[in-house]
Amino acid sequence: MMDIIRISELEIYAYHGVYVEEKEKGQFFYVNADLFVDTRKAGMTDELDYSTNYGTVCEFIADFMKNNTYNLIETAAEQMAQAILLKFKLVKSIVLEIRKPSAPIALEFGSVSVEIVRGWHEAYIAFGSNLGDREKYIDDALEAIGNLPQIEIEAISDKIATKPYGGVEQDDFLNGVIKVKTLLPPEELLQILQQIELHAGRTREIHWGPRTLDLDILFYDDEIIDSENLIVPHPDMKNRDFVLKPLMQIAPYKVHPVYHKTIKDMYEELQSK
Repeated sequence: MMDIIRISELEIYAYHGVYVEEKEKGQFFYVNADLFVDTRKAGMTDELDYSTNYGTVCEFIADFMKNNTYNLIETAAEQMAQAILLKFKLVKSIVLEIRKPSAPIALEFGSVSVEIVRGWHEAYIAFGSNLGDREKYIDDALEAIGNLPQIEIEAISDKIATKPYGGVEQDDFLNGVIKVKTLLPPEELLQILQQIELHAGRTREIHWGPRTLDLDILFYDDEIIDSENLIVPHPDMKNRDFVLKPLMQIAPYKVHPVYHKTIKDMYEELQSK
């Protein structure tokens, strides 16, 4: 459980709304924010540098609300939550509510509001290439991932040369794994990775065939996802030396949420077969 710095009923006069008069005349909004942080070190040392300055956060929220204009408070909440998480690095997640007591509703009401929960997530992504300049395709992809504000690369394994998997005759691969933290939900992360693959000329003509670039989500937090477009954890990773070997290098004690085994144990089991 994380500690919470709580901001309640921060009053801001701003210009958000679908109707012209809302943007021209403005109205009062009230912002509530729960910032999930680790305050232990600040509490033990009495040093503000080890915490998040709630006064600075309040000023940031007020400036954001005043300097941007949106039709929807849903958009204001979404964009502001991301901006706070990018600006204040000690904040791991946020519960953010924007309350609108003067909404244009022809009925008696207290207020309307939107509340969202956003935060950083941990993901592991496998990379591979066996066409053309393999190392350049991989390096360009890692650079593209690292340049996205919603993704921070925290660890990169070695690139290892591996034999093709799946029975298709083709050149050897370079493979590896990165650990990232990201603000993107799983489906959006997948879309970004597919765009990077497409930019590298990736095609999907032959299953398990040669490719300029392959980017696969191995883990997303400890979630188990089975959707039309995405299965996480990666369903075949237990049989893939080229995934488990580099993954063991950067996360040997990561526990697989389905098999309840560490990556080290899974790798050693595969090697023993």
